[in-house]
Amino acid sequence: MNGARLKFRDPELAKSLAATLAKLVDDIGRPVAVMHVCGSHEQAIAKFGLRSMFPKNLNVIMGPGCPVCVTDVPEVDEGVVLAGNGVRIATYGDMLRVPGTVRSLSDAQALGAKIDVVYSPAQAVDIARKTDEDIVFFATGFETTAVATAAVIVSDPPKNFSVLSAHKYIPPAMEIVAEMPESRVEGFLAAGHAATITGTAIFEPFVERHKLPVVVAGFEPLDILAGLVELVTLIRNGTPRVVNAFPRCVSREGNLNAQELLWRVFRPIGGRWRGIAHVPNGNLRLRDEYAHVDARRKYEINVTALWDFSPPQLANQCICGDIMAGIRNPIDCRLFNKECVPETPVGACMVSNEGTCKIWHLYGGVPDLSALEVAS
Repeated sequence: MNGARLKFRDPELAKSLAATLAKLVDDIGRPVAVMHVCGSHEQAIAKFGLRSMFPKNLNVIMGPGCPVCVTDVPEVDEGVVLAGNGVRIATYGDMLRVPGTVRSLSDAQALGAKIDVVYSPAQAVDIARKTDEDIVFFATGFETTAVATAAVIVSDPPKNFSVLSAHKYIPPAMEIVAEMPESRVEGFLAAGHAATITGTAIFEPFVERHKLPVVVAGFEPLDILAGLVELVTLIRNGTPRVVNAFPRCVSREGNLNAQELLWRVFRPIGGRWRGIAHVPNGNLRLRDEYAHVDARRKYEINVTALWDFSPPQLANQCICGDIMAGIRNPIDCRLFNKECVPETPVGACMVSNEGTCKIWHLYGGVPDLSALEVAS
């Protein structure tokens, strides 16, 4: 680039991209709905106020891109039961307040359970090496973090270490959204970090089946705006295909070594994603060869023991599932920013920093700057 620095937050370029986006939507002549499937995209959109730059007729929906949010209730219950039975649990901080049937891991901790917050699977292994206690790593996240979990599993962890996998795989969830009868989504903005692992080629069969375009985008403001310009262009032209708008990190084939490691350790199986649906091949579970580190095989986990307790009364009013499916927004929920806040979350979407409700709580959701423009 002749020594020029890459700039991803240039206000003038952002305005130019926003103007191009507005013209494209005007050319289409009707409302357009697209979906991104990544909490990091939603964070950037909210943090930098990008929705204030989107055309009024462009609806950019956050889909099921928060792994903590889609961790299903029985999976949380498994962790809570293990913790209640005296097994020491290591997990990511976002998981602590995610509600199970009647308790979260944070509730179990308040009752005396041993819970360690870790930043990586390797840290959980380090804890196991320094103690005689059994350590279960409650593993969550999509294919990006699943590769890190796989890496520690094949690296001969100590015998007192095991994994309770709640890992998820994004491509099958996109299939579910595309097949929903009420879905208005005309194209997808795919997550750049997941695509560094899988590559862009994984989306080609999806595009062929559903005739919906997919654009892989990064996470800086200009990455997102440029990705949306590419996506809406494809929609306007009626040319569904895969476009890589994040070539500095993503290739068509992806990281082949990481893919080999992922599928050597994990197998995809069907399972429920919280609030959404049964997702065929959407859950990642350990293969038989790694049964010795599979907490579900090592321990008897009787989640029915929790069913004698009454679930929180507000839980059935939570609409996290509709929010993650792109059918409704956080402001449509009567609990949002009232009974449901980060300190006392009712639904999983208010727990994680990648959850739509938490992000909208922190950054104000959809800002309307028209009043400021008039005042200026």
